[in-house]
Amino acid sequence: MTDWQDPEAVSLMLDDLETWAIVGLSTNTSRTAYSIAELLQRRGKRIVPIHPDAPVVLGEQGYASLADVPFPIDVVDVFRRPDQAGPFADQAVEIGAKAVWFQLGVIDEAAFERTIAAGVPMVMDTCPAIEWNRRAR
Repeated sequence: MTDWQDPEAVSLMLDDLETWAIVGLSTNTSRTAYSIAELLQRRGKRIVPIHPDAPVVLGEQGYASLADVPFPIDVVDVFRRPDQAGPFADQAVEIGAKAVWFQLGVIDEAAFERTIAAGVPMVMDTCPAIEWNRRAR
């Protein structure tokens, strides 16, 4: 476990925060973002698709960008390549999100440092499914 998988930050997001913007979520059911969005919904979370096409996914209206969402976002969950993920952490801070989650394999240490310095908890290189399974053991 690294410092970017702080158990307190993980618990905050999984236990206390409800509205999750899923960056990269589309209607493609074969993508990991789709299955994790389904899991989040089953766990009682509200999902908000963030995708340039702004599709309706799993019954929730999508938005082209985080700035377009007309209500507060608790967690910004990023399914993008590491070289494209950092700006979404910055945008999460700008819109007042309470936390940022970079999915498994998505690591941007500079974005992590900026986000934490702004006072926003962040985890990287893990997945809600992994973290919930870890707790079940």
